[in-house]
Amino acid sequence: MAETIDSAGTGGRRERKKAATRQAIADTALRLFLERGYEQVGVREIAEGADVSVSTLFNYFPRGKEALVFDEEARNEAALVRAVTDRPPGRTVPHALRAHLAGFVDSAHARDPRFADFQRLVQETPALREYSRTMWLRHEHALARALAEQTDRPPGDLVCAAYARFTLEIIAFAGSHPDPVAAIDQACLLLERGWTATVAQDAPEPGSPAVTPSPTA
Repeated sequence: MAETIDSAGTGGRRERKKAATRQAIADTALRLFLERGYEQVGVREIAEGADVSVSTLFNYFPRGKEALVFDEEARNEAALVRAVTDRPPGRTVPHALRAHLAGFVDSAHARDPRFADFQRLVQETPALREYSRTMWLRHEHALARALAEQTDRPPGDLVCAAYARFTLEIIAFAGSHPDPVAAIDQACLLLERGWTATVAQDAPEPGSPAVTPSPTA
């Protein structure tokens, strides 16, 4: 038993050290990018600033320099999918995604004073705009797959694909308004009505209201 506990403790320390190193690399990269511009900073300089080798940097960020800016990419995608797949009994998909998006824009990450500068950096740098577009496309596909699985619709279902696309667009929409949480509420309400009128009518989700087709439809 003592050996097992010791191994677990060592493994935990090792993982914490790896996470700290990864965060130090990402923080150093963002600081340098914001100070001098993305194109003016090289990978070797970032590695030196984080006190790691270039090979270590690429071990943590194998996608390259652009991935240093979006270091939360995998975590954000996993959280987005879990919002759908791990939602509590009785909570519909629209309500689960609405709560997730509201929590995201109100998170400490989004309230970081550097967040506006980060967004400006992405928008002003062609390589980062393209990486961001590709990243959101991956998120969109992951969310669409989760929606299809949760509603017993076929892979590649266009309704789920469209709902995933418009759900992710809400983040940018909310960011352009003074009250992003209110913007999310209104946008999600609009999407929810469409979702309920199509998916929930075909196979009602637990917790979703029954939809009676209009006699004039």
